[in-house]
Amino acid sequence: MSRHIFAGRTYRDRVHAGRLIAERLEDYRGHDLVVVALPRGGVPVAAVVAEYLDAPLDIVLVRKVGVPGQPELAAGAVTGDGAVVRNDDVIAGTGMTDADLASATERELVEVRRRTEAYRGERGAVPVDGKTVIVVDDGIATGATMHAAVRALRSLGAGTVVVAAAVGPPDVESRFAEDADAVVCPSTPASFQAVGAAYDEFDQLTDERVRDLLGRSDRT
Repeated sequence: MSRHIFAGRTYRDRVHAGRLIAERLEDYRGHDLVVVALPRGGVPVAAVVAEYLDAPLDIVLVRKVGVPGQPELAAGAVTGDGAVVRNDDVIAGTGMTDADLASATERELVEVRRRTEAYRGERGAVPVDGKTVIVVDDGIATGATMHAAVRALRSLGAGTVVVAAAVGPPDVESRFAEDADAVVCPSTPASFQAVGAAYDEFDQLTDERVRDLLGRSDRT
């Protein structure tokens, strides 16, 4: 399926953004589909998309695995479902051993699983193996979290992976050319500076709100 990029829109709030994204995903209706949100800001956007496409909604929470002594330098990332993404260039450049990586990954895995379970509650993960997965966020800045999420979903067996974000830099499509099968981003302003600038209302979501949206999706 061809890639789609649409430019030049702003949003009242995340629900409005979700509606505009959903309209541009119409071609995926009827696919064996899962909509996955990046918490927390991506959840209200993804909830609208999932409802529009009549698809199950889930989350993928990504946590960086830092280099020992340099925690801001990412040696990889791990999700709450245990998928691990390696940054082999950083690992090689810092001399990080497999044992170092395993230890650092285990520490982050404990926390990311705790947070994932807190959001999901008693609901289990929605299987993505062989499915078309639409990964949704309220915007893309550096893209690091989205890249890690896409690669993690691939490692879990996802078939087609679509990146969907409300706003991003003008080169957002090329940034995901190797990782994603398609990109949908309704707003790619030339003067892009921050995700929040695309919204009239850009409030901070609580964990309770995330749980409520996921639970509401289960009931629809």
